[in-house]
Amino acid sequence: MLIKILIIVFLLAIIYSLGSALIFLVKDHGEGDRTVKRLMWRIGLSLVLFLFLWGAYQLGWIEPNSGPIRVPTAEQPAEPE
Repeated sequence: MLIKILIIVFLLAIIYSLGSALIFLVKDHGEGDRTVKRLMWRIGLSLVLFLFLWGAYQLGWIEPNSGPIRVPTAEQPAEPE
């Protein structure tokens, strides 16, 4: 449960950073570097989240979900003789 909360917090921070970059882009009319700094934060947060998810998967803290669509397995039926 803690991992899910952490992932949601990271996603909200990424969305906030992206939204604030848009606001600074409109307010500053392309002047200044606030937009670039917010976008750098977004990239950094996304990278940290990706590395955290990869590490959590490698450590066995999380497991991938099969999702709503079932993909058939690679098992081959026995060939008739």
